[in-house]
Amino acid sequence: MLKKTLVMVLSLCTASIMAANALATGISEENSSDRLQQIAAQKRLRVCIWPDYFSISYKNRKTGELEGIDIDLAREFASDLGVEVSFVNTHFGIFMNDLESDKCDIAMFGVGRTQARMQRIDFSQPYLSSGMYGITHKTHPIIDSWETMDQPGVIVSVQKGTYMENAMKNSLKQAHIATVIKPGQREIEVRSGRADVFITDYPYGQKMIKNYDWAKLLTPVKATDQFQYAYAVKKDQPQWLKRVDQFVADIKKDGRLKQYASKNNLLPIALHD
Repeated sequence: MLKKTLVMVLSLCTASIMAANALATGISEENSSDRLQQIAAQKRLRVCIWPDYFSISYKNRKTGELEGIDIDLAREFASDLGVEVSFVNTHFGIFMNDLESDKCDIAMFGVGRTQARMQRIDFSQPYLSSGMYGITHKTHPIIDSWETMDQPGVIVSVQKGTYMENAMKNSLKQAHIATVIKPGQREIEVRSGRADVFITDYPYGQKMIKNYDWAKLLTPVKATDQFQYAYAVKKDQPQWLKRVDQFVADIKKDGRLKQYASKNNLLPIALHD
């Protein structure tokens, strides 16, 4: 009798767990479906961007207009969905909060797919991939290449929350790492002399050497680890993530990724077919 009772209890527990899992999955699917329905109902795709990311999602100070590959592709995605696009300003330090608090439907501004971020948000398939570069003064007395950066007394500036932060912490042995929070603070630190070099990626490095005559680009002789960039959405929205992945697959196949990468001088880092 006792054995039968235990079997019944275990069966009930198993059934309860299965029901809870099914309910959670159902809620997830419903939330995900709701996201697509909400976008359709509001006739608007809300896209989080960082408006200081050259060639990615950049507000041109001369024209006041947004430009860059993810501005172009966000407009393409909205068009594919049959809605308008609206851009929501954010930066790497807060964009996950903005996704979780429903300030935007998707982040489209060259977001690196890191393990830490994957704990909080979901990523599409990647569409860009970049290594790391350094920016220093052309007249710096001891740093004339990437390979001469790791010296005692050298201060290397990185932005908090970027993949460069952990990468530099793991690779630099002698130089000191200074972490900054505000976007744009890295170059201020170097230009003022409080830091000797700052670490960035291909798009932002191109901005620096194009716009600032004091800036020198440090390109590693041996390429650093490649970091993949993708679009980010709030967790547990499988249908919405599937639709975003479909968009990424579409732009690789139909040539739009290659087209806009070429337009924005990013073809070397585009993962196009």
